[in-house]
This record gives sequence, C-alpha cells and structure tokens, in this order.
Amino acid sequence: MKDKQKSVLIKIMQPVMSNIKFAAILAGFAALCYVLAFGSFAFIISDLTKGEVNYTLISFALIFIFVEFFTRSNSFKISHVAAFKLEQILRTQISTHLAQIPFGKIITRGSGKLKKIMLDDVKNLHAFVADTTPMIGRIIVVPIASFIAIAILDMRLLGVIIAMFAISIIVMSFAFKDNAKYRNEYDENQNKINTSIIEFIQAMPVVRTFSDGKTSFKRYNESLDAYSKSLKEWIKLTTIASRIGFIVISPILTLVVLAISGSYFYLNDSLEFGRFIAILVLGVGIAESMMPLMFLNNFIQKSRAAASSILEILEIEPLKISNSTKTPLDSSIEFKNVSFKYENRDEFALCDINFKVESKTVTALVGPSGAGKSTAAQLIPRFWDVDKGKILIGGIDIKDMDYNVLNDTVSFVFQDTFLFNESIYENIAMAKPQASKDEVIKAAKAAQIHDFITSLPKQYDTLAGDRGASLSGGQRQRITIARAILRDAPIIILDEATAFADPENEEEIIKAISNLITNKTVIIIAHRLLSIQGADQIIVFDKGKIVEIGIHNELLKNKNLYSKLWENYTQTQIWNIYRGKKDEKQN
Repeated sequence: MKDKQKSVLIKIMQPVMSNIKFAAILAGFAALCYVLAFGSFAFIISDLTKGEVNYTLISFALIFIFVEFFTRSNSFKISHVAAFKLEQILRTQISTHLAQIPFGKIITRGSGKLKKIMLDDVKNLHAFVADTTPMIGRIIVVPIASFIAIAILDMRLLGVIIAMFAISIIVMSFAFKDNAKYRNEYDENQNKINTSIIEFIQAMPVVRTFSDGKTSFKRYNESLDAYSKSLKEWIKLTTIASRIGFIVISPILTLVVLAISGSYFYLNDSLEFGRFIAILVLGVGIAESMMPLMFLNNFIQKSRAAASSILEILEIEPLKISNSTKTPLDSSIEFKNVSFKYENRDEFALCDINFKVESKTVTALVGPSGAGKSTAAQLIPRFWDVDKGKILIGGIDIKDMDYNVLNDTVSFVFQDTFLFNESIYENIAMAKPQASKDEVIKAAKAAQIHDFITSLPKQYDTLAGDRGASLSGGQRQRITIARAILRDAPIIILDEATAFADPENEEEIIKAISNLITNKTVIIIAHRLLSIQGADQIIVFDKGKIVEIGIHNELLKNKNLYSKLWENYTQTQIWNIYRGKKDEKQN
C-alpha cells in the first residue's frame, strides 16, 4: 500500500520530476558544502590555538560558505518554479479532463470534492514541491556527511549523537502510528465541509426562508464536529510521543549533551579545542536538519492524499470519441435494447429499453419519480454511456458520431437553468460563438426575452450575475431557451421548462418553447401531463422499464399506469381549484 502511495505521488509530479531532482541535488550539495565549511573550521581553530594561520584552509572554508549559499538559494528557486509549473499543468489537465469525461460522472462527485481537488489539493502539491524537495536533499545529506565528519574528528562523540538519534527515532515512531487512517479521515471530513459550505451558499434563499437560525448550519456543524473530533484524536495520539522525540533531537539538548561530553574529553586533554567546536556546530546542524522530519512526514502524507484525489479524477475513463465522419441521415432517435446502471449501484436504472422517435415529432417521457425517464433522456447527448445496447440518431450509433456533430445535433434545456456571470449577450451567444449580433437578437426575440433585455439600462451588456442571480427564474429560463434557439440543433430535449414558472412567465416561456421546437425532433421529460396531451408519442416508464407506449387518448383507455398518473394529476388540479373557491368563500 505504501509503495502504491509513493508511486501515486511520483506519478503526479512526473511532469516536473527532473526539476525536482535537480533542486534536491543542489540542496544536497549545499548541505555538503555546509559540513565541509564547518569541518574546515575545526582545523583552522586548531591552527590558531597553536599560533598558526592556514590561509589556504580559510580560503576553502569561505568558498564552501559561498557555494553553500548560492546552491541553496538556487535550489529553492528551481523548486518554486517547478511548483508553479506543476500547478499550471495539473489545473489544465484536470479542467481539460473534466470536459472529456461523461457529464454524469462529474455531477456525482459533488461540487465540494471537485473544488477541493482543483484548488486545495493542487495547492498542497505546489507547497510540497516548492518547499519540501530542497528540504529532502538537506535532510539526506547533512546527517550522513556530518556523521562522517564527526567520525573523523572524534568517534566517542559520534557514539553520543547516534544514541540520541536512536532514542528519538524510537519515540517518534509512536507519533506516526495510524497516521494513514487519520489522514484519510482528515481529507474525507474536509470534503464534507467544502460540500456543506457550497450547499449552504447555493441554498441560501431556502435557508433564509425556512431556517430558524439554529439549524441553518446543521450539516456544516456536523461536518466541522467530525473534522474536529478526528483531528483531536490524531493530535492526542501523536502529541506526547512527538514532543518527547523533538526534545531528544532538539538543537539545544544536542548542544548541551555534546558540550558536557566534549568538555569532559577536552578537560582530560583527549580532545582538541578546534575539533570540539566543530563537533558542536555539526551536531547542532544535524539536529536542525532532522527537526523538520516530523512535519515532512505529515506533509508527504498530505501530498500523497492530494495526489490520489487528483489521480482519481484524471483516471476516470473519458468518453470514447469516434473519428468517424458519419453524419445522421435525419433527426430520428432509436433506443435498441438499452440498459444502464449508475456507478456503485447493483440494480439497472434502465433495462432493455426499446423505442423509436420519428424525425420532427414530439415524444413525451412520463412516469413516477425515479422511473428512468430523465436517465433515458440524458443518455442521448452522452451525459452517460449505455452499458448494453445502443442509441441511434439518424441511423448512426451516437458512439460512432464525432462528438462535435453530436453536440450540434442535440440541445438539452434543463429545468434548473444556469447562467454565467457575464453579459446577457455572452450568455446567449456562447451557443454559437460565430453568430452575428442580429442572430443573437433574433434568438432573443423568438424566446420572448428581447423586450425585457432592451428595457435594462445596459440592455444586452447587462451582467446576468452569479448563476443569473440578478434575473428571475422565468427570465433565466427564456435566456437559456434563446441560447438553444441560437444553437438551432435538430433535436431538442426539454426537462419541463415551465415547471417552476409563475403564470405570467409561463405564457412567455410556452411561446418561446413553441418557437424553439418548430420543425424539430422533441423529447419532453413531462411532469405536467396537461402539457403533453398533443404529443405524437407518449412513453411511460416504471422501475427502469417501458410499460406503455401510445398517444394520450389510447393510453387513457388502457386503464394502466398512464391513466392512473393522469387521474392523480387531474385530481390535484381539481383540489387546487376547490381550495381556491373555498378560500374565496372564507374571505
């Protein structure tokens, strides 16, 4: 498992590995120069105590100091440049890959986790590469070179230092107990915190309407409590052992122990003063170089976890894009023995689905919640790929179509609209970047939104706001319909665009949809059955299977699921009317 984690970190840093190695080598060489410089001082001081001055040795010591400073500063420069380069590469790779994988696999990850990967995890790797790689070079070289130098100067004091470090390593090993377990819990709790914060912000209108102020942050508080509890357990487990380890290996204690031991040998005339001073400096240097070891281990674990999260996204298999130049013969749609199940689920969401939608007809998909109608519609533009069977557009398997051709063929108008924080013009024009201004305005007029836009002070240059926050739901919906009209795709999939519209906006949206679907092949995911009575075909889903196909009147006569759905729907409408009359009488 540890080897796998190491390979994950190495794999994610591969694009800048040569820079990382060079930075570590420079840092190691700087550490070697540091040891040589202070080793030289042992002999310089010894000569001075004898009244001699060795200018050659002094010159070498000064050269070592200069080279140490130069190589150390350049190692950090190289590592920081590599870190920024890696950050750019990873964010580019992640964003590019997200555009290539099935849309459904993106939304199931959750915005909190994706935000953590794109921002926090990449940032963690940036910090690791920038600051840690030179540190690794120093941690490796300084102890080895210093131990050799001290062995040359005095074997007895070498034994003292080795004993101190052996005790420190044994004690600190307890601090790393269950480190991987708590690291995983730490990362998982961070994901939950990110998700809950984003969810709270996005649901602010609902929270402000229904929250009593005590439960608004309930999920956030629960995530924070779990994070705090896990972190406290982790700290409690490691605090005592790590503190004792740090005390044993600390520069001050190292200096005191070496000073006492060295003084004993010096006073017995078995240790030269110059060697004594050099050993003190080198011993403290070893301690200082080893002090970051605890933090380094934690940093490595954190970076491995970040690398694993990034690779989890990068290793999602992208949509298989065909190089075929085949184009659909028409805008008909056909499902042939289609079965599909979501990730990490045993049961199929759709099972052996067969139906055909003729070109330039209207087909409604209806059924109870969770019946599979939305899943079937989302398979057409390849938000997911089918597990069995195939979907044909104009006689061509959608997997064999060039993806750009598929995108130009199918437009999906979601119930939940999304606008970017750009001008209204840009939000419409993104459907067809090469469109002229006249084409954009024509689309807006067809979507019944032009008059509203021109009533604004900045008209088409008005910013839509974050997620279209400065506009009403009906206005946002008509802008997305304008976008679809501009796209002019031959197949339109509608997720009941009028479901949450007020009566005034609903009329405008219905006019806009009428303009959108003219001479198109239309699939409507129907929630309001009244709106699909005139559909050329109604397909009834239940538990992932098709149970009925026909037109409105035929299906009512069958007295099966559709007639029950229709009866429930009409009863709801009558109940609403009755309640309205009752309220009027009470008034």
